[in-house]
Amino acid sequence: MNDEPRVYATPNAPSPGNPVLFDASICDGCNRCVTVCLEDILVPNPEKGRPPIVLHAEECWYCGPCVDDCPLPGAIWLNHPLQQRVRWKRKETGEHFRV
Repeated sequence: MNDEPRVYATPNAPSPGNPVLFDASICDGCNRCVTVCLEDILVPNPEKGRPPIVLHAEECWYCGPCVDDCPLPGAIWLNHPLQQRVRWKRKETGEHFRV
């Protein structure tokens, strides 16, 4: 029997949103997003070649370095909360704008 203590990383309780989403068919698990995340919400996936795990979703600032530094376009994107996605539309012109 192994007497070494084991340490487990477990996610916080689920939050209502998923701030960072991955496309597993594009992401190659390079973990560049893990290293540039300012809030350390991501951890490397123990399975090589799989997208990182979002461990502390509620601490995301939606700042974007994880998306900006990703070498594979479309592998990762920010899923902004609904209140940050509101757009307005002018009736007269049909133009969309944000306030």
